[in-house]
Order: sequence, then C-alpha cells, then structure tokens
Amino acid sequence: MPNRFPIFCLLAIACLLITSPKSLEASEPKLLSVEKIWDQGEHNAFTDIVWFNDKFFVTFRESADHVGGDGQIRVLVSENGDDWNSASLIEEEGVDLRDPKFSITPQGKLMLSLGGSVYNGTKILESRQPYVSFSEDGKNWSAPEKIMEEGDWLWRVTWHDGVGYGSSRIMVPNENGKGDTKIASLYKTTDGRSYEKILTWDIDGNPNETTLRFMPDGEMIALVRRESADQRGLIGRAEPPYTAWKFTPTNYRFGGPNFIRLPNGEMWAGSRHHPGGAKTGLFRMTLDNLELVTLLPSGGDTSYPGFLWHNDILWMSYYASHEGKTSIYLAKFRLEE
Repeated sequence: MPNRFPIFCLLAIACLLITSPKSLEASEPKLLSVEKIWDQGEHNAFTDIVWFNDKFFVTFRESADHVGGDGQIRVLVSENGDDWNSASLIEEEGVDLRDPKFSITPQGKLMLSLGGSVYNGTKILESRQPYVSFSEDGKNWSAPEKIMEEGDWLWRVTWHDGVGYGSSRIMVPNENGKGDTKIASLYKTTDGRSYEKILTWDIDGNPNETTLRFMPDGEMIALVRRESADQRGLIGRAEPPYTAWKFTPTNYRFGGPNFIRLPNGEMWAGSRHHPGGAKTGLFRMTLDNLELVTLLPSGGDTSYPGFLWHNDILWMSYYASHEGKTSIYLAKFRLEE
C-alpha cells in the first residue's frame, strides 16, 4: 500500500504558506533624502509630522535649551514636502511648552497635545501639566488650555473608532520618603479635553514616554520608555477594553519612542539609539521586539521622531545636533521588497 501523506498535514502546510506573516519578507528602507528644514530657534527639538488639509505640517519646540526656559511650539507647513515655512508659533506666558504631538480628531480638527512645565526663570521644575490646542487649518490655533491634573504628563493621543487614547505618567513619592517613582496610566477621551482613566499599568523601571497604535482588529499596541532598572523599552499589547495587558521587554533603551503601522501591516519605529553615542535610529518592529535597521545622520541631543506614510513614502521628522546647532530634519524612505 503506498505511503500517503496525511491530508490534514497537507492542509496544515497550505495554511502556513497562506498565512505566513509579511514580516518574513520585510521591506528594506532606501533612504531617499535627509534635509534640514529648520534651525532658526536657539534649540529646536521634539518633533511630529502630519498630513492635513492636503498639506504637510511639522511641529516642534523652540527654546534656549533642552530643559528650562519658556518653550514655544512652532508649526511648519509645506505644499510639497520640500519647501517649508512657518505657519504658527504657539506660546503661553510663563510656561515651557514642549513635546508637541499631532492628531486628527473625529470632528476633523487638527489637535496638538502639549506638555507644559513651569520653571519661573530657573532650571528647577516647579510644576507640570498637559495642554491642548486645536486648529481647523493648521495655521490658526486656539489658545492652549490645561487638561487633566497638575503633575500629569500626557505623551501622545491616538484616535480609534471615535475615541482618543493616551498614556500619562505622574511622579509619586517613594514609601521610604526618598525620591519619587514614575507610574504610567492609560486614559481615553472623546473630545481631547476631558480624560477618563482606564487603568494604571503594572510596570516597573519608571515608565515614561509612550506611543499607542492600533491593529485592524482593535488590538492596542504600546511602545513604552523606561528610565531605570535595566531601562529596556517595552512593547505592550491589549484587546478591548484594554484592561488586560501583556508587556514584553525589547533589546533597546528608548528615548522619544514612536512607531507607525503601514497599510501592508509592517511596523516601523524610531527612537534614540545609545550604543556608541546617541543617534536617531529607524527600527523594524514586531509585536515582541525591535531590530535596528539604520541610523539617521544625527548625534548629540537627538531623537523624538514623527512618522507619516504618504504617497508610498515613509516620512520621518527628527531633531539632532551633529552639525552643531540643534535643528529639525526630515528624512524620506522608500520601502523596497
């Protein structure tokens, strides 16, 4: 009797071939260009990028230094992605506005979530609280308004099915009375102004800057910076209603982490890469780790990238000080099979 291969084995192999993840044939990024698009402030840093109303917008903070001072938020605009002009300068007297992040609300407005720190002319932080501002055209912005509570630091808002989600970290005193510990909580909003806490994450290592994105089935993915213990950044996953989380440590220490999920399912991340001196890196991302693919022209004070997928090009804004002055750069990648 002939030795027949069991039909269920053939079916299993066929299913594997059909459903093999795209990551096995991951694209390779080809750097098309890197251009400095702004250096007019003393210190230009902490970027984001968006496509809105058929225009490109890049935002970042201008101030005298990385911390301290009264930072202002600059918004640049471009029709073609090559020629950039200032569209707006957002400021709040006595407040260091920083870490601007774009999002587009369900009502079609462009929203900027901001951090606001008060130093009163010193380098010593006296208070902090998130702010928000809205625009219908990317050029005229509402006055920054406080949101959440004093001590909160909302990093980025990502909208999904009419709801915005973001992580805020606060400082809580240690039980021994010595120093503070950072804890991070997940929040949701429907208007960008009022926020409801979903839960506080059970994460050690002083979790901080966190970017959230969504899979097509609604699963939420979190990329989390940690600032103590082994400092390895985390990838978190949760299904709706986002109250049960699994966190996996990566092999990298983060600084200003961000990531994007492309239409083909690939995920690409950006962060500060520390070994050998700080540089901004582009990473291939899976649901449980990152892989460094390339380092951008950068160095010194650098990172905090923004991502945009437009016209089959991956656009990546970031800041760096390798040319002396801390300036804003824009890189463009074509992803080749």
